[in-house]
Formats: sequence, structure tokens, C-alpha cells
Amino acid sequence: MAEAIHPPRTGASAQTTLDLSSRRRLWNRVTYITFAACAMALVVFIAAIIIFIGSKGLTTFIKNKVSITQFFFSTVWQPDEKPGAFGAATFIVGSLEVTLLAILISTPLSIAAALFLTEVGPKWAQRVLQPAVELFVGIPSVVYGWVGLSVLVPFIRNHIGGLGFSLLAGCIVLSIMALPTITTVATDSLRALPVGLKEASYGLGATRWQTIARVLLPAARPGLLTAVILGMARAIGEALAVQMVIGNTQIIPKQLTDRASTLTRIITLDMGNTVGGTAWNNALWSMALLLLLIALALIVTIRAVSARKVYA
Repeated sequence: MAEAIHPPRTGASAQTTLDLSSRRRLWNRVTYITFAACAMALVVFIAAIIIFIGSKGLTTFIKNKVSITQFFFSTVWQPDEKPGAFGAATFIVGSLEVTLLAILISTPLSIAAALFLTEVGPKWAQRVLQPAVELFVGIPSVVYGWVGLSVLVPFIRNHIGGLGFSLLAGCIVLSIMALPTITTVATDSLRALPVGLKEASYGLGATRWQTIARVLLPAARPGLLTAVILGMARAIGEALAVQMVIGNTQIIPKQLTDRASTLTRIITLDMGNTVGGTAWNNALWSMALLLLLIALALIVTIRAVSARKVYA
């Protein structure tokens, strides 16, 4: 059998191949440097934000000599009348209460919706409801607040009691806002489970609900916890919608129909009325620092939860 004879490469052909290889290496290097610069810029931006807010927030305790105990545990907030009256306990408690209550309401509804989308509902319902849930994420917060102000507040005033502006109104509005975030992440977590888990459970004679309760939910627990924590992060940083329905009163609520206030509310309302560098302005930055630390703690918790494996 005759062997194919390849003509030797000419000098021009070899040079062309060398040029293409050099250009490819140069392009790869430029791309690598560009991506690395973007990543480093992101790290620098985040570090700059943390350092800036940290330096501003700590000024309250270092320069203005405000006691940490007073700031966190005092309910007296009268910076324009009493020097040093920077008690943020009312706003801290209000933020925690409205966030936790909202998560308690939205979590079971979100997980139930995620199970319907992945395990229970028919295919046509999944195709309709999944885009509808994701659409809720894009609705501006002022729309939620306006609907709550127009519908929810009068309903609470007429059928439950109080003025309508209340902790209950705030947590309901916030739970609706957190619902699509938790539902979307929980749905992705359930769909990411290995198919073999469900098939093995059915093979052992388990029913659909036994499989959901004893196999799928425990296996998806890290993802579901991540969804709940993301919902908390979404809720605790919300300002406008909650501000419109919660009543904005500097008291610690003792019941759901009482009015309340939050950290985000006092920051947004007072920041424009203060002069930069004053003790009042620095106290607001301290609240912003507290919100930042809470957000960072939630992110660290998400990373820790996501790293856990409950199935092989």
C-alpha cells in the first residue's frame, strides 16, 4: 500500500502557524489579565465599602464617646434635643421582629410552593407558575408598600384593631417580598437532588409524601436553609415598603397591632437632616455598620450551610 507523501512545510506556512500561536497566547494572556483585574477591582470595591462604613460607624464610639451599652440597649433616641441620646434599641428590636416574623410567614409558604413546582404540580402548572414567581422579584418595593398602604392597613384597622399601621402590616408586606426569593432558591435546590434518591425511595415502597418528608426535604436541607437565609438578607435590608406601613414610632412593640420602627427607616429619614461629621450623622453610620455586619454574618452562614453534604 502506497504511503501518502506530505510535502514539507514551506517557510511562509511555518511562519503563519507561529504567528497564530503567538497571537493565541497573547490573547489568552490579555483575557486572563482582564478577568483578574475585574476580580481584583471587585475585591477592592467591597473592601473599600467595608472600611469606609466601618470607619464612619466606629467614630460614634471612638470620637463622640457614645457608650456601646447605651447605643445597643437604650431606647432614648433624641439626638437633636439631648446630646448623646443615641439609643438604637428601639430600631434594632423593630428590625429583628419584623424580619423574623416575615420569615416565619414566608418560609412554609415558599417551601410548599417549591414542592408544588418540583414534585406535586402538573407540568403545565409548573410552566405557568415558575415565571410568575420569578416575576415577583422584579416588582419595585414601593409597589408592595403602596398596595400594603391601600389594602392591608385599612383591613387591619377595620377587622383586627389598632391604627392599621403596625408590626403586623410590616411583616406581612415583607413576607410577600421575601416569598419569591425563598421559593426560587428552594426550587433550584430540590431540582438539583439526584434522581436516584427518589427512585430508591419509591423502590422501597414509600409513598410520594413519605418520599418528600423523609428523603427529599432532609437531602435538600442545606439548600433550603440557604434560601431562608437569603430571604432574611432580603428582608432586613428593606426600607421603603416597610416604612410605608409599619407606623414609624419609636417604641418597642408589645403586640402585633402596635406601631414600630426599623434601622433602615431611621437611616433613610434622618440622613438628609444631619450634617456630615456630627454625632447624629455618625450614629446613623453606626446603624449602617450594624446592618452591614448582619448581612456579612448571613453571607458567612450561607457559605457554611452550603458546604454541608447530607447525601453521598
